[in-house]
Order: sequence, then structure tokens, then C-alpha cells
Amino acid sequence: MTIIKVNATDSTNLHLKRMMLGTALEDFTVLVTDSQLSGKGQAGTVWNSEPGKNLTFSVLKQFEKLSADQGFSVSMALSLALVQFFRELNIPQLAIKWPNDIMSGNKKICGILIENTLKGLMLKHAILGIGINVNQDNFFGLPNAASLKQITRKTYQLEPLLNRLLTLLEAVLDIDQENIENLKSDYESLLYLKDQKALYKIHDEWVEGFIRGTSPEGKLRVETAESKQIQCGLKEIKYP
Repeated sequence: MTIIKVNATDSTNLHLKRMMLGTALEDFTVLVTDSQLSGKGQAGTVWNSEPGKNLTFSVLKQFEKLSADQGFSVSMALSLALVQFFRELNIPQLAIKWPNDIMSGNKKICGILIENTLKGLMLKHAILGIGINVNQDNFFGLPNAASLKQITRKTYQLEPLLNRLLTLLEAVLDIDQENIENLKSDYESLLYLKDQKALYKIHDEWVEGFIRGTSPEGKLRVETAESKQIQCGLKEIKYP
């Protein structure tokens, strides 16, 4: 593992990709910053983070055993590792809001941006961007966001948290064919609002239904009140 620390950058994912243009980085190279100026979430959303109060970093993970259509297993493994990490901190009511936001109750405490690179029919590597709300006190304009400090009333030292999480990630990201099914079962058991009736906006239409799980490609499976099966990709579903 190589850990690179920078005071500030636009985006840890972008910074790591720029580094890869000029040099061959080893597996599990980690780029950490105190201040991420233009952090990105899924599908182009913005990740807001106060400098010095949160964990914002990206990890380069190389793969040899996964096919291109198994890329979602990386998201599942990463999400489950983060849930384990938060459990160790006694964060309550943990769930995974598809595809990979980590929730405590109805508050988002962690976001992930995964960017996969393919080589032919195989997954070559992934850049895993992770943002965890740790000691931030205010999330202006983001009513569904919260920090670990707000939830537990504790102030955290960032470096020990980072070191523990990286140890967990190293252990779980060596994914192979044999453990993908177990990943899927564990991941789906933690899905936010799973099997609860709710009103969702799907393909610009409000639908009453139930989240049932994920497809083999990683799309979200929703069953409507009329028993119709719908699969949703990014930005195709809006939660209540």
C-alpha cells in the first residue's frame, strides 16, 4: 500500500487519474486530501466537504479475475466494508442506499464514486473515491446529510479512522468468482428501504412499490404495488 497525501486538490479521483498518465502506480495506491475543492458524486452530483473535517480519498485497485459485467461486485464489496467500519464505531441504523451511499437512519454519512476501466472483456482496475462526513457540524442546503460527530456527539481523529478503513478495504477488495454471490446476498440485505412500501419517482413517473434487490448488472429492482418488475439505473429513480 502506498499512501499519498496532498493539502488540497480538485478531486481525488481526478488527481489519481492524472498521476496514472505519467507513471505506473502500484495496486492499492491511496490519495488523501484535507481539502477537496470539486468533489464529485454519482452521475455528476457534487460532494461538499469542509476542509480538515472529513475523510476524502481515492484508492486505485487493480483486478485480474473479474469480467467487465461483474464490475458491480466492486461496489458491493466496498459498501459492505464501509458498513463494517461504521459498525465498529457503533453508528446506528446502517443501510446502503443504492448504489452505494451509506446511511444512518435517513441521513447520508458516506458517499462513493467508483470509476471502472476495462481491458477487453475484463475489469482492469477501478478508482474508488470515498467521502465520509466525520467532524463537519453543518451541511447547508443538504438536509439529508449528517456527520459521525453529529450522530455520536464525539470528535474523531481522522488518521486512525483512515488507517482502520484502509486495512478493511485491503481485506475485502480481493474479489473472485466464488464470493460474488455472498457479496450480493449480504449487500441486498442492507439495502435502504428494502421491502418497505414507498413512493418512488421512476423514469419521471411516481410509482408506489418495494425495493426487492439488484439485477446481475447492478441495477436496482423495484416491484410495483401491481407486481410489475422495474429495473432502474443511475438517476432513473428518486427516493421519497
